[in-house]
Amino acid sequence: MSATVDDTVVIAADRLRAFAQTVCSRAGCDAEEAAAIAGHLVDANLTGHDSHGVGMLTDYVPAMREGRLKLGRRVRILRDQGAVVVLDGGIGVGQVLGREAMTIGIARARQHGVALVALQRSHHLGRIGAWAEQCAAAGLVSMHYVNVIGHRTYVAPFGGRDGRLATNPVCIGLPATDRPAIILDMATSKVAFGKIKVARNKGRPAPEGALLDPSGEPTTDPAVMFAQPMGALLPFGEHKGYGLALMCDLLAGALAGGGTNRPETQVSDTIINSMLSIIIEPAALTNAAGWKAEADALCDWVKSSPARAGFDAVMVPGEPERRTRAERERQGIPLDRNTWQQLLAAARLAGCKAEEIPEAAPLS
Repeated sequence: MSATVDDTVVIAADRLRAFAQTVCSRAGCDAEEAAAIAGHLVDANLTGHDSHGVGMLTDYVPAMREGRLKLGRRVRILRDQGAVVVLDGGIGVGQVLGREAMTIGIARARQHGVALVALQRSHHLGRIGAWAEQCAAAGLVSMHYVNVIGHRTYVAPFGGRDGRLATNPVCIGLPATDRPAIILDMATSKVAFGKIKVARNKGRPAPEGALLDPSGEPTTDPAVMFAQPMGALLPFGEHKGYGLALMCDLLAGALAGGGTNRPETQVSDTIINSMLSIIIEPAALTNAAGWKAEADALCDWVKSSPARAGFDAVMVPGEPERRTRAERERQGIPLDRNTWQQLLAAARLAGCKAEEIPEAAPLS
């Protein structure tokens, strides 16, 4: 572990993973839960999605200790109609529930050609791209629509002044062809809430056009999301992101039965996700050689566009994450000073012993 001049702590992925697993174990997780959370969060850091990385333990640990995150839960099948499965997560560990849901969906898609999996009431599912990656590794296409309830809404509808929705992510994944898997994973807000938290911790402004202050006026101050009255995130692409966010709430919340964003579902200060996933066996639609050739030809055509000033090259979804992973696996995962201090506080709250907490000296 080392510190740089800008107070960034850099930690090797395996060491950070072991530390996160210890924190989860001390907070009461069983072995499967601790390993799943630690692996998933550190993987998010490796891919450059620090908003969904180990910093989430500052939310998870209090939720575990207060019983808002229900430990020891596994998916429960509510409805089983072959290709259609409805699951309840009981607000258990999302990293375990998401993996179980995708395992069921993969098996059903191989059997029926397609599977529709509704996962209700999971605690935070983390980086949704991980679930598309699990399907892609099995050779399957997948689409995922996710909503978030439980805590206050903080994404304004198009034309609105305050929060009515959440960051409600959409994810689409295609398995590898002659190229690696293509994974599109995005929040329907201009940026994820966690990125605003990272900006605040780093003392940096939020991106232009991402935030409203409590009076509904544009701002770049991330602190407006951590005060009362609260500001709001804006949807990406104005009415387009808003439309997708609303559809995620309708699909994952209303249709799949997980509950939608209304005042009565915003009372627990807990991240509760529901996810509607469509998983497709490509062979049920077309021959493998044909669709893979078309996919690769399209990617080649798109990537052949000359790069504009400020860009190295045109990339397809999933490429930036692979580049960042390669770099961070070599050089370690950087965490800003405030995030690291918050993580140490979460470790102490979890009950970690002094010898289980890495030295804080590099932050001095």
